[in-house]
Amino acid sequence: MLIAGVDEVGRGPLVGDVVTAAVILDPHNPIAGLTDSKKLSAKRREALAIEIREKALAWCVARATPAEIDELNIFQATMLAMSRAVEGLAIQPSEALIDGNKVPKLTMPARAIVKGDALEPAIGAASILAKVARDAEMVALHQQYPQYGFDKHKGYPTAEHLARLAELGPIAAHRRSFRPVRLALGQDA
Repeated sequence: MLIAGVDEVGRGPLVGDVVTAAVILDPHNPIAGLTDSKKLSAKRREALAIEIREKALAWCVARATPAEIDELNIFQATMLAMSRAVEGLAIQPSEALIDGNKVPKLTMPARAIVKGDALEPAIGAASILAKVARDAEMVALHQQYPQYGFDKHKGYPTAEHLARLAELGPIAAHRRSFRPVRLALGQDA
């Protein structure tokens, strides 16, 4: 029975894609240390991401764009990105385990597991791949717009990010439907 773990990163930030991943681990090629990506250092996540990509039977990173987030809402965009990650797997799983309490529309049975990234290794692996991918995208965005500090806050609404947003206004990658961005645009909340 092939089980895919699925997780997301980036629901809370004001900028960039919501990034999801789906991973089918190889039971004959285990990876030590898989857990919730937030419990790992950036260096450890990077090392594990390489190992996951090398050893997993299948993996896929997918996303929903700021425009899709603004059109659908963050929850629906996350579900869409999760569906894309599972559909993008080279091997179709017999079941998907989703971190959280909601399940996206999939062609196979799926179960939601609260705190699943800490409980199920495949979900932990997905959380690591998604986090590494999104962090890399934030570093790339920082190189384009260094004045916003995306490399530090990764797009989350920190005091620094909110101050830069108010001072400089949003960039194209900012999510227009999020209240701090609307306020920076002078739109009513």
